Amino acid sequence: MVSVNSALQVDLFAQANASRVRGAIYSGFGGQTDFVVGALHSPGGHAVIALPSWHPRADVSTVIARLTGPVTSFQHSYIVSERGAATVWGNDAASQAQQIIDNVAHPSARDELREQGRELGFPLR
Repeated sequence: MVSVNSALQVDLFAQANASRVRGAIYSGFGGQTDFVVGALHSPGGHAVIALPSWHPRADVSTVIARLTGPVTSFQHSYIVSERGAATVWGNDAASQAQQIIDNVAHPSARDELREQGRELGFPLR
């Protein structure tokens, strides 16, 4: 089974937020949690989180250093944006964070994410 779910934000810990904006409920997260868990328990299954790298109306990155609100899901196989994909499953936290910045985040957000990631203890290059 392969699940593909969207999110509003992801962080450098590969956690997804699919329900809240600035602390207020924006939308329900539907079956995201169930589909992520189902895919990961399925033989050969993968759980994919897809989102744009930048939110044009809010003019902000959808990849942030650390979520401040509830986490909708975590332990995904991949996180993808129009910029590329980060392989999350099977990699340590530092490798996950590096891939999310290099492959998923919008180029204009990458330097700040690297700096914030280092402050969180990630040995980022």
